[in-house]
Amino acid sequence: MDIKRVKDYIYWLYYQYLLITCSYVLEPWEQSMFHTIIVTVFAMVVYTAYVFVPIHVRLAFEFFSQIFGGQPESTVSIMN
Repeated sequence: MDIKRVKDYIYWLYYQYLLITCSYVLEPWEQSMFHTIIVTVFAMVVYTAYVFVPIHVRLAFEFFSQIFGGQPESTVSIMN
């Protein structure tokens, strides 16, 4: 894949983004504010998922392992 095709594809994706969000009708300063808000919200969602999803997955795993008969960690013996 050559550079021109990648550049055209990225431009096409950006154009689709502008069409879907209808931000192509905004003035330039409104577009920059809109994009800033979108990027900020997206960053907050990614950060929240990175921080809290692993904790909830671990807690859910511990909860379901206790329900379905898993041994508590204190009674598991370590074998060499």
